[in-house]
Amino acid sequence: MYLNRSANDGLQTDYQHRARLVFNRIRRHMNQLGKEAKSNEVHRFRTNSRRVEALVNEFAPESRNKQKLLKALSRLRKKAGKLRDLDVQIQFLENLKIPDRQNHRAQLLEILNAERTSRSRKLPKRFDSDTVSKLRKRLGRASSAIRLDGVDPFHRAIERLPKLDARELNERNLHSFRIAAKAARYVAESVDSPEANSFVAELKKAQDAIGEWHDILKLKEQAEKLFGRVHDSTLVAALNNITHARFRRASSAALAAMANISTRFSTSAKTPAKVAAKAPSPAVAA
Repeated sequence: MYLNRSANDGLQTDYQHRARLVFNRIRRHMNQLGKEAKSNEVHRFRTNSRRVEALVNEFAPESRNKQKLLKALSRLRKKAGKLRDLDVQIQFLENLKIPDRQNHRAQLLEILNAERTSRSRKLPKRFDSDTVSKLRKRLGRASSAIRLDGVDPFHRAIERLPKLDARELNERNLHSFRIAAKAARYVAESVDSPEANSFVAELKKAQDAIGEWHDILKLKEQAEKLFGRVHDSTLVAALNNITHARFRRASSAALAAMANISTRFSTSAKTPAKVAAKAPSPAVAA
């Protein structure tokens, strides 16, 4: 079925409106982080900077402003991301119930809390008035430059989905899949339809599972540097077991999401995934 011109114009207006909302939200979060590094604002800035990056990458023409904006957002997002990761890891360790005769859990908690305190003091300085002012101007230019005329963001999102092959799945490409799938999801969020909403929900479930695995993987790696391998530390052994279990869960969630998307959303775009029945073991990780 073809849309008449007025209906198509209405869709394009809706796409533009939803894109503008993303830019408005990130401006608010920047202002808040300039005052205090609250956990909820750190998380919101991080996720909305990803949304802005996805929209700008996909729909804004190449320009000097685009490149400088993406570079500045990436730098600030990584700073905020480190603080958010610490919050998640601290909460996980606080709730982890294991024998701790070696006192490794308590030692790691002390290190993470100290780093969290230091980073929370430094982060607002990254959002000083001069930096925020320049970034707001670049955001305004980028928002004005975005063109969605004649574009179907949902179809574009499906096209941007990375391939995922269970036979080749490992730690490295599972994390890469999550990053790429986020960009596809944020593009799809420009569309308000049952199909797009279902597509977004499928990807979010997979991304959440992969994120939970990756958070503990990084925590395990830090514990190994401090306390040695699984035979040297009860904490490292516990984190290693949890990491393996979460890898299997994350792999299954990613493969299931891609299978559901491939089945439900028939499109002329490239086939998004080749799915095997059994998720791989993290032993194949690079």
